[in-house]
Amino acid sequence: MRVLLNVIWLVLCGFWMALGYLVAGIICCILIVTIPFGIASFRVANYALWPFGRTLVERRDAGVASVLGNVIWIIFAGWWLALGHILTGIALCITIIGIPLGLGNFKMIPVSLVPLGREIVPAP
Repeated sequence: MRVLLNVIWLVLCGFWMALGYLVAGIICCILIVTIPFGIASFRVANYALWPFGRTLVERRDAGVASVLGNVIWIIFAGWWLALGHILTGIALCITIIGIPLGLGNFKMIPVSLVPLGREIVPAP
């Protein structure tokens, strides 16, 4: 079932969401100071391509730098990506078949806002 949901996800919205994260990652990697943001964006782009069967957990070793980085991320890129997830999730929830995909989109909003200090792991 996860494979089927992931394939449908990839076709309907996963590719476009991952593309948004890739663009944000490339922009962040242009400057040396923002490379950690770019790496986090690439990690979330991978998650946006194939989200079912994986989950997010907070890293125990994340500190104050992650919090400050997340504040900067929210201001410059996070809210745009979260808005993309909200709009795509609403559009997918219009149909009955799209409801699980829309809920998957809503599940990705927190990581689009605060990607630093999070880790993507296989779901139990």
